[in-house]
Amino acid sequence: MRSIWNGAISFGLVSIPIKLVNATESHAISFRQIHTEDNGRIRFRKVCELEEREVGQAEIGKAYEDADGTIIPITDEDLSHLPIPTARTIEIVAFVPGDRIDPLQMGSAYYLAAGGAPAAKPYALLREALKRSDKVAVAKFALRGRERLGMLRVVGEAIVMHGLLWPDEVRTPEGVAPDTDVTIRDKELDLADALMDTLGEVDLDDLHDEYREALEEVIAAKAAGEAPPEAPAPAAGGQVLDLMAALENSVRAARESRGAPAAGGEAEVRPLSRGRTAPKETGGKKSTSTARKTAAAKKAAPARKSTSKATTKATSGTKKAATSKTTTSKSATAKSGTSGNTARSTAATKKATAAKAPTAKATTAKKTPSRKRSA
Repeated sequence: MRSIWNGAISFGLVSIPIKLVNATESHAISFRQIHTEDNGRIRFRKVCELEEREVGQAEIGKAYEDADGTIIPITDEDLSHLPIPTARTIEIVAFVPGDRIDPLQMGSAYYLAAGGAPAAKPYALLREALKRSDKVAVAKFALRGRERLGMLRVVGEAIVMHGLLWPDEVRTPEGVAPDTDVTIRDKELDLADALMDTLGEVDLDDLHDEYREALEEVIAAKAAGEAPPEAPAPAAGGQVLDLMAALENSVRAARESRGAPAAGGEAEVRPLSRGRTAPKETGGKKSTSTARKTAAAKKAAPARKSTSKATTKATSGTKKAATSKTTTSKSATAKSGTSGNTARSTAATKKATAAKAPTAKATTAKKTPSRKRSA
């Protein structure tokens, strides 16, 4: 990796030659400005206002503009001879616990590489001292035209320096928090804790930039002359009116996404199971009753068949009477609600069939006494 700054770490009377290397890199996709009518590139040219001509990078320097508009040139040599000890030195000023550093102050990160073989031992000494003390080093250094604050810590076997903002560069959060009185109930806090526990932790290595991946797909599709992929339909949103309901739904959805059982699932299922027992037993009784009715109907079927054969040999008047009697017998059998009624109905049908067999007149004569006995 290419170094961006060469200097030394000042550790008391110990000096450690080091090279500053960027510890991070950007994977953002950059765009060019173009003329939309013909796709021509739009460039920014550096033009001298006095000569009204474009100048190259070699002709460009630094200067400070005073309040009255006076231009004061500043050369690289002027900057290299600044009367401060941090011009080419990372000067460690203190060792503090890591939690003393406000994350709001953290900026760019740099690897500190040992500058040659002579720097190996003092470099390792500082690294091991930081490990054993479980502290970080606070340092001052100058980079890119200004003095900066830094924090040194150990990552693996290397020393890393985080650029820090000066404390007066961090704004106070005045006017940011809600200015209205809000009451948080214990139940709401319990649900929030449950949601945090359900979501759990995440391996940061599993996270990736989905926006950049989607942008790469669009670029690849347009380069191939294809239509870019369409964006998925946005999820239906709405104003959250019930915070408790939103928390409960969030906990339930988080547990379902991880295959975990919902909280209180057994307590909800058991009453439903007991409530469903009665209908199942009732259904079984209905099935038994139906089976008995079917068996009775099957027993009655041969008698109806015999009646039909005997009736066929009789006159047309006898056919009408037999048909009417058979219909009456069927209705009685269908309307019977219990197995006892079904049995009595079947016996009556057999007696009526036996009496009808000789002649149609016998059937008519037998019909009247039967009604008297029933009365």
